[in-house]
Order: sequence, then structure tokens, then C-alpha cells
Amino acid sequence: MNRTAQIANIIEKRQPLANKIEEVKVNLNSLYSELSYLEDYCQQLLDRVDEPSITGRLKEIDFPKIQQNIVSELQALGKLKTRFSRDTLNIGVIGRARQGKSRLLQSLTGLTAAEIPDGSGQHCTGVRSTIHHNPNIETYGEVLFYTDWTFMDEVIAPYYEQLKLGTKPINIDDFARKELPSLPNDLKGAEVNAKYEHLRRYHENVDQYRLLLQTSSPRLIKKEEIREYVAQDNLQGERIYFNYLAVQEVKIICNFPKDDVGKIALVDMPGLGDTGIGDEKKMVKTIGEDVDAVLFVRMPKNTGDFWGDVDVQLYDTAYRALNDLPLPLWSFMVLNKLRDESNLKLCEQLKTDISNKHINVADCVIANCAEAQEANTEVLDPILNYLANKITDLDQQYASACQDRLKQLQTSVVAELDKSRNALGQAKQSAETGKFEELFDQLWKDLTSCLEELLEKLSTQINEHDQDFKKSVEMAIQTCENDTGIPSSLEEIEKRRNSEGSYEIAYNKYLNEIRAHLSQHFLSLDDGLKNSLDQVKYQVAEVLIQQAHLGGITKVKGSDFLGAIAKLLPDEILEGQASRLKFGFQILSEFQLSYRGTIQHRIRQCLDGLTPDKASLKLSKSPNSQQIKSNLQALHGEAVFQCKTALEEFLCEPSQAAFAIVEEFLDRVLRAEKVKTEWRIFLTEERSSIWSEEFELLGERSRLRQEWLDAVEKATKANQQDFIQFFN
Repeated sequence: MNRTAQIANIIEKRQPLANKIEEVKVNLNSLYSELSYLEDYCQQLLDRVDEPSITGRLKEIDFPKIQQNIVSELQALGKLKTRFSRDTLNIGVIGRARQGKSRLLQSLTGLTAAEIPDGSGQHCTGVRSTIHHNPNIETYGEVLFYTDWTFMDEVIAPYYEQLKLGTKPINIDDFARKELPSLPNDLKGAEVNAKYEHLRRYHENVDQYRLLLQTSSPRLIKKEEIREYVAQDNLQGERIYFNYLAVQEVKIICNFPKDDVGKIALVDMPGLGDTGIGDEKKMVKTIGEDVDAVLFVRMPKNTGDFWGDVDVQLYDTAYRALNDLPLPLWSFMVLNKLRDESNLKLCEQLKTDISNKHINVADCVIANCAEAQEANTEVLDPILNYLANKITDLDQQYASACQDRLKQLQTSVVAELDKSRNALGQAKQSAETGKFEELFDQLWKDLTSCLEELLEKLSTQINEHDQDFKKSVEMAIQTCENDTGIPSSLEEIEKRRNSEGSYEIAYNKYLNEIRAHLSQHFLSLDDGLKNSLDQVKYQVAEVLIQQAHLGGITKVKGSDFLGAIAKLLPDEILEGQASRLKFGFQILSEFQLSYRGTIQHRIRQCLDGLTPDKASLKLSKSPNSQQIKSNLQALHGEAVFQCKTALEEFLCEPSQAAFAIVEEFLDRVLRAEKVKTEWRIFLTEERSSIWSEEFELLGERSRLRQEWLDAVEKATKANQQDFIQFFN
């Protein structure tokens, strides 16, 4: 198998692992959710339980630490999935500025200084570029821009934080509009000022690049345009380009000159050593997530050189990028030999001394990076051969490290769940087996008696006016009479006539407007109807809380108590049967009377007299403003009278509806077949909440104990070893 086929085979074998990793991530998120629920429930128990032995065991459970570990593993799996999802093998090229990194990339890719800047003076490369090999294709680029939000968050905010400049701008417009804050007095030194100058460059040139932040990306660009997006200067060394400030990454697709390189990509990172904030963080992220091998480029000075602190620091920074795979196994060093070989001896000395500085790499080579054939033969070929032969082993080592940690995580979760399972201790058996039945029988008598008494009381009121609703009606009628919407002056009517062109048109439009104005005043009747029904729900809830002693089940009081009980009741109390009890509480808690559903159609009939085609008062052949006003007042008054009459006939209906819904509630929760059995089962679980002196809060069949143990079992099921297994 040739090298191209080897690399293609490696990439193909990675994809199934990427899919398995995604499944494990989903399962880990599910486990995280179950543990979050358990942690919340644990805090609830600590608030309610006062037995020292139980609270002591609950405090020993450490779910937050487990959850932190899950978050860390999700991040690690994200990196691993990204690695296995790539359709290329990526080699990251790293080096401080002026070491020959760009010249090496030109030699390996066949591109020129027009596409890969190699400025002879200052830092030249402005953004990260990924160069993909694709044979038989014309060179082109794809530009990915920052968005307004990512630019502020990833580029500008770090300057404000590190330089202590106060509140960061909320967007690019805010950044552009405000003056740049001055450096605080306690920050001094050349490095600080240099970093501030970087920020000033972003600020002073904001109008040169801000529109690109609103541009959709990736943007396809021609070969001739690439430099404008990756470089700070043109080929003449003039610093005239600012597009790079808005660019997150550039992808260049071209045909590498070397045969048999396969599906590879070279990742070119901006030269380090400049004082921009965030460059090192970006490099670490790229190494940890986007490359399969790292190639350091170092050019010894022909006047004398050695491995310095900056070289060791650069290596250590790269080493920290990926803890699961030691950097020496997938990194290389190229010592850049000058064309006249004036630094060859120094290259040889540094190669000999490299291990003494603990800069450990898989291979260190000496080559002239500016000479294409030598760079390909001495640098690229050995790296590709190494990857073709070793990358599968490296992948396995990387995946195995992640898998081992997941197994440790799964074991630690088991330990915490075992603590949780035993935290509440053994439930004590009731000393008197008949105690609950005795108390339940008394509760049932109180419950049925008091609810029946309430129903009887409501039955005597079904022909009485509902006072809440009556008050609401009186207020609505008063508002109708005070706020008519009729023009207050004849002059206003004359102006309307002139603008409409005739009295007839003005009159008809006034009728429609006054009808609409009048009808809106009745929308407030919803409040009266709601208050009426809330009073009835409150009365039922008070019976349940006070007479039946069910208030201990939930902290919710008033009419909302009914909905709270409905939520607590399971969908099935008797196996295979929808809960009759839950249905009854849902019916009453969700029942509403509304103006639109019960009254509106009657009111609309009373407003017909304000409809142009149905109005009883028409204009004469010689109309005037006074006639329009008089007609409107008469028709409005008649409509209000009809509405008032209709509503007076309705004043008893809220009382009738209240009786009907409460009777329906009693049918469901007291009289339905097997509903008493459902009450008995439900109250068995809630007995400690109702009869706290007679039964333990965490008794054998209490709801709190059962819900806690159920939550532990759910977490246990989410923590199966098969769920976190992606690599054998």
C-alpha cells in the first residue's frame, strides 16, 4: 500500500470512532442531568430532614465534583471527536517570527509570498491558515470571518480584561464609538504598552474591517486575493492591509508539488513572539484540537545561537495543549539551514544539545527550508512516513487514555450512588400496622363530609348573583358610560367630514369606531369571572388543607394548591389504569370561565345597532354635525342599555358554573369506582407529611424516600459501562 492509500485508510478508520464518541457524549450529558436532579433533591432533603445520621450521610455525597469531571471529559471527548472527524491528516507548523516558517510552507505547498507572507522585517502573517492538498485544482481560498459577537468575546475582551480597562464594549459599534480607555496607573512596562498598542490598532482601524464582521462566511476568494486576508503588509512591505483583523481563519486549497502526500493539510499559525493578547491561547487550542503532528521551525543565527528560554517556553506551551498524548510522540523539529550554510555548524550543535534542554521530539532534522526539494525530502517525507506508520498507534493511545478516565469516572459515580442508596438508612416498620388505616378512615370521613357540605352550600347559591362578577359588570358599564368614544365637539365632526368627503362616510366610520371602542370595555369581565372561580377553588382547597389536613403535602396554598396536588399525583396509581384522582384535580385546577367563551357572543348582538348597515338612526338628506353627534349618543346609549340588560341575566351563571365544576370534582375524587383505593395508596406515600407525629418523614413507603431511590436508580441506569464505552 502506497503512502497516499495508507493515509486514506487511516482517515477512513477514524470515522466510526467519531460516531461512537458522539454517542458517549450524549450518554454523559444524560448522566449529568440525572446527577443534577439528585443533587437538587439532596439539598431538599437536607432542608427537611433533621436526623443527624441521615444529614451526615447526605453531606458526604459529592455530586458537584463528579459533574465537574463529566464536563472535563465532555471537553476531552470533543477534542478527540474533532480529531477523528477530520478528512485530512493535519500538521501544525509553529515557530517564532523570522525563523523561516513561511518559507518552509512555500516550499512544501508550491505557494509563493503572495499567498504565504514572509515579510523580511516585522511580523507579517496575521491569521491562521490551513493549507489543503488537492491535486489537479486551481488554487483558491475560503475566508472565515469573526462575527460581531465572537470578535468582541475572543479578540477584544481579553485586552480589556488583561489590561484592566473596565467594562468591555458590547458590540463593534460600541467599540468604535467610544474612546479607548487609558491604561491604569498600576500597569507599567514595555510589554503592557506594546499590548495596548495592539488594541489601539484594532480601534484606530475599526472602519477598515468592521463591515466584514457582518459578512456571511466562508467567503470564496481567488488566489490573487489571499494575501489581502492573511497578511498585514503587501509584497512591498507596506502595512496597508487590515482585513486580517476580522478574519478568524483562512483555508487555502492548492496542489502540493510533492507526489504521494495524500490527504494532508498544513496549519500555519501566526509567528509567536509578538505582543498580541490571545495568540498563545489560540495556538494551544489549535494544537489540542486541529493537528495530528507539530513541526517546530527554528533558524539558528550564523553569528551564534543556543536553545534559549523562549524555545523552552514555546515547547512547554505546545506540550500543555494535549495531556492525553505526550508531545514527543507527535512533534518534530526542523533546524533551518541558511542557503550559504553559514549556520550549519550551529544547526548541528543545537541538534546535539536539544535533548539536554528537554525539548523532546520524535525527530530533529536539518534542512534549508527555502529550498523546495530539500524541504520536501528532508522534512515532509520523514514526517509523512512517520505518521503513516505510527498515527494509528497514536490514535489508540490517545483514545485509550480518554477511555481509561471514563472508566474511572464510571467507578466514582458508582461509589457516590452507593452512598446515595444507603443515605436514608433503613426505614423503620410501623409499630402499629393498623395505625394508618385508622387515620385514613377518619380523614376519609372528614374529607367526604366537608366537601359534601361545601357542595350543598354552593347548590343553595346557584340562583344568586355572583358578587365578584356583578362588581366587574358594574365597573364595565360605568366605564362605557364615561368613556364613549363619541367626538366631544361639533368642530371635530366637521373636520372629520371634510377629511372623509361627506357626512355619510364620516358617520359610518364613527359607528364602527364607537362600536369597537365600546366592545373593548367588556374585556375586563375576564377578571371578574376569574375572581369568581378562584374563590370557589380557594374554598375547595381550604377544605382539603384544613379539614382533611392535606396541607403538609405541599407548600403551595390557595387555589394553586389544586394544581400542585395534580402535579404530585402519578399518571397511574393502580397499574395499567389512568389515575382517576389526578384527573379530578386536573379538571378543577384547569377549569376557567372566560368572557370570550361565555359572554362575548351575547354582547356582540347588543352592538348591532352601532353597525352602519343595521343602525336604526339614519342621517337625513341634509345632515349636519349636530345630527351625527345626537345619533351617536342615542345609539351608544341604547347599546349600553342592551348590554347591561344582557349581563344582568348572566349574573347567576358564575354561581351555577361553580356548583357544576365542584360537583364534577366530587364525582371524580369521591364517587368514582376505585378512587378510594387510589386515595389510600397516595396517602400511604404521603402519610408522614399529613401525620408527621405518627409516621417518619422517610418511612418505608414515604414519597420522599421513594422519589430519592427512584432518582438513584435512574442515575444508575445512565451510568452503565456500555454507555461510556467507545474504544476497546
